[in-house]
Amino acid sequence: MLAKFGDVLKGVNFRLMALAVAGVVCLGAFAVSHAAQPSAGVLKVRLGGDGVETRIVIDLSHSATARVVAGGGDRRVVLNLAGVSAEGGLQGRGQGLVKAWMIDEVGGGVRLRVDLASNAVIKRRFLLPPSDGVTTYRYVVDLAAAGPPAARAPGALNNPVRLTSQPMTGRSAVLSLKKVVVIDAGHGGHDPGARGAQGYEKEITLAAAEALKARLERGGRYRVVMTRQDDVYVPLESRVQLARRADADLFISLHADAGTDVALRGASVYTLSEKATPRSAKFVNKDDWFMRANLNGDRGVSDILLDLTQRATKNRSATFAEMLLPRVERQTPLLRRSHRDAGLVVLLAPDVPAVLLEMGFLTNVNDEAGLRDPSRRTRLMNSVGDAIDDYFDRETRLAAR
Repeated sequence: MLAKFGDVLKGVNFRLMALAVAGVVCLGAFAVSHAAQPSAGVLKVRLGGDGVETRIVIDLSHSATARVVAGGGDRRVVLNLAGVSAEGGLQGRGQGLVKAWMIDEVGGGVRLRVDLASNAVIKRRFLLPPSDGVTTYRYVVDLAAAGPPAARAPGALNNPVRLTSQPMTGRSAVLSLKKVVVIDAGHGGHDPGARGAQGYEKEITLAAAEALKARLERGGRYRVVMTRQDDVYVPLESRVQLARRADADLFISLHADAGTDVALRGASVYTLSEKATPRSAKFVNKDDWFMRANLNGDRGVSDILLDLTQRATKNRSATFAEMLLPRVERQTPLLRRSHRDAGLVVLLAPDVPAVLLEMGFLTNVNDEAGLRDPSRRTRLMNSVGDAIDDYFDRETRLAAR
């Protein structure tokens, strides 16, 4: 049945497909024993406590499961809640250990992202069903300060907690939660990559990655994660897994091309090909929201949710690629067919938008000279940084509509 269903969906516009399966998702993924329930919505977010312990309570219309993506490292907490909606995204200012929070939608669920005011960890988390006159479900996250004990202020969690509702606004007044960008310097260690007249690709990609990192960190908008920071070999699968563990909002892999025609030059960008999409399943694990969202044992629903997630990710990757190319072209020529698709391993994360940028040809004298010149390389990476700004600004505008 699912095979026939998949055949019907082939070639259908993604929006139409999402509408076609929406009923299946609601019926299968979130059914509890004998009765189906609609997707849970975020009704309210409340905070209580102080700088020693802080409680976050998310009021939901229905039950939901959650997975911890980041538990306090780098002063950030990230949870994914499956089967939950938050149309347009929500955000609010913090209290106690919480500096600011934001809820945005990710395929089939929502993501709670918290910027911490100081070092803290998740002490406990649990779901409370409706009871004693309370008609909503409440997902509770208790945070505790990490480090030496401090003087506890009134209202801490071992006393009755005074929870205050947080104003939930759209994205028009964006808070300072940082987007996570993973920069992948191609090759490294015993894998030198392409060879030019003056050296190897692995040297160029690392220098470019460092320049892009510096550009992104200057503005304070991003948390940058590097797959490598020196001349070491990192397996391709490990680079993808690192991006998923970091809950990356964008993954960009930097490379330099090579060809037999020394006159061939120009940059290009790769996104994942449609034929390679099924290979993304190798990076799926049982804890992913689309594997756990289904409560009635029907694996077919999880497959549909995975497919929707992959398609949404592929669309976001293509959007970024199309925004990247005009920026890059201001600094270096492009290949005639500059947006390409391929089944490259580093593009396979099912839930992280990803591109691979070929910055030019090391086998071309002009391209190699530009990539080895620090000032020209910096200008090129600044243009990539501008494209990343454009991409996230666009996301913010769309969410605020």
